[in-house]
Amino acid sequence: MGRLCSLEICAGGGGLALGLERAGFDPVMLIDNDRDACATLRANRPHWNVRQFDLLDFAAADHQQVLDVDLLAGGPPRLPYSVASNQGEPEHDRQDMVRAAVWLTVEVRPRAVLLENVPALVKDTRFAETRSFVEEELGNAGYEVRWGILDAQDFGVPQRREHGVIVAMRPKDMARFAWPEPTGGAVTVGEALWESMASRGWTDAAKWRHMANEIAPPLIGGSKKRGGADLGPTRTKQIWARLGVNGNSLANDVPGPDFVLDPDGGELPRLTAGQAAVLQAFPDEWTFAGKKTSRYRQIAQAVPPPLATALGCRIAQTLKT
Repeated sequence: MGRLCSLEICAGGGGLALGLERAGFDPVMLIDNDRDACATLRANRPHWNVRQFDLLDFAAADHQQVLDVDLLAGGPPRLPYSVASNQGEPEHDRQDMVRAAVWLTVEVRPRAVLLENVPALVKDTRFAETRSFVEEELGNAGYEVRWGILDAQDFGVPQRREHGVIVAMRPKDMARFAWPEPTGGAVTVGEALWESMASRGWTDAAKWRHMANEIAPPLIGGSKKRGGADLGPTRTKQIWARLGVNGNSLANDVPGPDFVLDPDGGELPRLTAGQAAVLQAFPDEWTFAGKKTSRYRQIAQAVPPPLATALGCRIAQTLKT
């Protein structure tokens, strides 16, 4: 068998799509409701069929090419299931994008399903009802469901970030599926970013490299229901400060030669959106559309491409066996 075909929903800035492309999947369509995210996808892959749709308004029957694809994939919005969410509980109505993805699966009838979300959706007792809904609805449609939690750093991403993953296939296929094995290879923040930090002649870049000697904490701040482009809540910003990074906002550029590193005085460099993309393991040539906050949100919400590739390869191997 050659390459496989996919439909991707809530495609965002393209981390999942890029990883699946590397794993042998070609999208027949990618859907997102954000204008900038759609512009990002089109800029990087002009041949992709990108549509700006609200998932709740998308009817598969109106787009025959998406029916019976090999894989339906996507990363529905995390906020209803996030520990940091102010809502506390998922939205038990048609606004719940995980449920919308399940309903679309029943309509599309793909050979396999891959959905990514926060780990809490997989393990938190608050969301047991949602897990039961997913298993019952997909089970009635002939699918078997598996739940998993994978850490991005185990797949070469310089970031400690767990991802909740749902995989569904028909039982005869699921019997051959196995979760990907960790590949390792993650580097520290300093190793990942010091060359870019030094690119404008910052003389303290080498000193900063030794200070930033841990793998990055999770990039937080992707939700449109949060504030602007910062690196997350107070606790996360404290971790970033320990690594020599000011997490209160993003920079437009890396430090110049006159910037003085002074951890005791709070003088720390800020990350750029491009550096955040490096910590998500996007390739340098992948560009993001929109203003700084929009670009950062696309990056922070993304599935790191290496993790997507590892999952995609396992699914492709299963479907081709």
